[in-house]
Amino acid sequence: MSIYELHDDPKEVSAKPLFKTTEGNVTALQILENALLKEHITKVPALLICVAGQVLFENENGLQKSLAAGDYIHIEPMVKHWVKGVQDSQLLLIK
Repeated sequence: MSIYELHDDPKEVSAKPLFKTTEGNVTALQILENALLKEHITKVPALLICVAGQVLFENENGLQKSLAAGDYIHIEPMVKHWVKGVQDSQLLLIK
């Protein structure tokens, strides 16, 4: 299996459940170049891992972090954040 096969539709931003446990889950995200995963919050701590491509993660506290393949960032709960595609990208969200 390939993470690329999960996103078979042409949406600019796509989220597909990848793995669920009794305590959390993993979501595969696809964000295409110049697409925006709109501002939102998480109620629990999360980990965003860039598998391929490049994105820009930003939050309401002024944090800006470029993520390329192999990079990750811890996402704080209850802090608004958003993600912009710099290149076509594949990510994993763990929470």
